[in-house]
Amino acid sequence: MHKKRIVVKVGTNVMTNRNNRIVGPILKNLVRQIAYLYERDIITILVSSGSAIAGKEVLGSCTSEDKSTRRQVYSSVGQPRMMRHYYTMFHDFGMRCGQVLATKRDFAPGKYRENMINCYEGLLKEGIIPIANEDDAVSLSMSMFSDNDELASLVSELVGADMLIMLTDIEGLYTGHPEHEDSELLKHVRVHDNVEKYVQENEKGEGEGRGGMESKLKIAKMTASKNIPTYIANGKDENIIIDILEGKEVGTKFTV
Repeated sequence: MHKKRIVVKVGTNVMTNRNNRIVGPILKNLVRQIAYLYERDIITILVSSGSAIAGKEVLGSCTSEDKSTRRQVYSSVGQPRMMRHYYTMFHDFGMRCGQVLATKRDFAPGKYRENMINCYEGLLKEGIIPIANEDDAVSLSMSMFSDNDELASLVSELVGADMLIMLTDIEGLYTGHPEHEDSELLKHVRVHDNVEKYVQENEKGEGEGRGGMESKLKIAKMTASKNIPTYIANGKDENIIIDILEGKEVGTKFTV
């Protein structure tokens, strides 16, 4: 039995390039780190975005005029493509992975939640890496997760995770725009620290994911308040997950 459980959420902006194409080597590096930790009795639950972008790569444009329908179509086509990527890469490291798709109702107290706990516990007991994503093809707009950051937080609580790591394309939370010279990386934030003033607005295109830094900050504080240390860090750094688990001062850490 693995001694420690961590949840790693990887966003669309980590796994894609400037042309919004999935970058295979980034995914493989992510899997490599998860395999490294697995051998050290640390098992990872991966919350992965990317299905909509992966579907858009295949289909190009979608004829539906309804935005929600387009999202469903892209995600439905892209989800098996993402899992094919992950299945092949984990197999290359002698590991197995499984898919867990969820809607928000599945986390409400009752039989759906109990059933999902059974699923995760069954996978973890067998040493299988669960790969979680929202079931975009059937999720209702009024009950969708705000983004996969929220899903990652709920999964962390559900499985009793020791840590949540949210990977994005910047080093963490800064005191200003990350590209400005006078901006500093905040290395440690407590849940009651007033750091919301530092968050910059961002704009995203269709299929690029719904979460920005404002969402990540909110989710990081909420998760940390449940005694689950949470990090926001750069998923494109070669050993970022391993560095965090080894206690190196990288990213922004959130604690109570």
